[in-house]
Amino acid sequence: MLPNPTALMSHDLAFLERLLDAPGPSGFETRPSRVWKEEAGGFAERVWTDVHGNAYAAVGEERRPRVMLAGHMDEIGIQVTWINEEGFLYFDGIGGWDPQVLVGQRVRILGRDGDVPGVIGKKPIHLMQPEERKKVSEIRDLWVDVGAASGDEVRELGIRVGDPAVLATSFQHLAGDRVVSRAIDNRVGAYIVLEALRLLAEDPAPVAGCVAVATVQEEIGYSGGGARSAAFTLEPDAALVVDVTFATDVPDVPKKEVGEHKLGGGPVLSRGSATNAAVFDRLVVEADRREIPYSIQAAPRATRTDADGIFLVRSGIPTGLVSIPNRYMHSPSEMVSASDLHRSAELLAAFVRSLDAESSFIPG
Repeated sequence: MLPNPTALMSHDLAFLERLLDAPGPSGFETRPSRVWKEEAGGFAERVWTDVHGNAYAAVGEERRPRVMLAGHMDEIGIQVTWINEEGFLYFDGIGGWDPQVLVGQRVRILGRDGDVPGVIGKKPIHLMQPEERKKVSEIRDLWVDVGAASGDEVRELGIRVGDPAVLATSFQHLAGDRVVSRAIDNRVGAYIVLEALRLLAEDPAPVAGCVAVATVQEEIGYSGGGARSAAFTLEPDAALVVDVTFATDVPDVPKKEVGEHKLGGGPVLSRGSATNAAVFDRLVVEADRREIPYSIQAAPRATRTDADGIFLVRSGIPTGLVSIPNRYMHSPSEMVSASDLHRSAELLAAFVRSLDAESSFIPG
């Protein structure tokens, strides 16, 4: 049985904090990858990186069945598109932003010579015409101000067109076991798959092998991102993807559309679309056996996760999706429950331990 929630809340979250605070928007995941691999090196049998930047850690990787555990480590951010001669930086979004949350935010630009602080500016409301005040902000109406007096001064700071940036917010504990970060989506997935691998290193599966993957470019991965190439390389017998989903325990969220998922209510198990029915059933069995609470989410068309990039690779990979309820998705302050993270890691490890040479995921 899983430890009680009080024990979970006292779990050392130092690794999670380091991972979440490392800036790494899609296409620029080097720093969180470094943190993840350093942690994995303490217990994994092998740790490596591929040409796309996916980070891998394995325990018993030559054994069959082989399970791929995937959680993407990229976060949404912005990217410099133009530096004008007055020293203002224009930008576009990396991933899906609500531009309203960007106004007035502080940013960290990942420049050539180090991080450069800046703020996102907009025309003050006092100077707007009445009709302007009614309009929502668009990214094209915003800019970054680093305090420079000219474009040349910006360039002297080591900033170039194409440099990425993230919002300058950091990990924070809230009441109970709630934690907040700009990078919850989905660096908690990368955290969970590595914690599951840690559990398997401490208490190995009797038969199956496992490879945890911190994947890249999910937020912009319209063709499957790094998860697709990682799955092609590993040729797993099954894959479990960990991502976040909408917590519906806040005002004005339509439960009839996305279901009922609460912070602290345990992992969310997806059905339909990219997920394999036999994988889902085994996750349910293992959750029930360990008294791990969970909820179920329907995915009739697409999951909008790495699962969509994995399940059709090669001749097909039986894939499951385990999600974490997340408040305030794609904002500077995403919020999750730490107990949900640890319960999910326990469930993934239990799934791997449950497999034997006769395990089949063929429907029917």
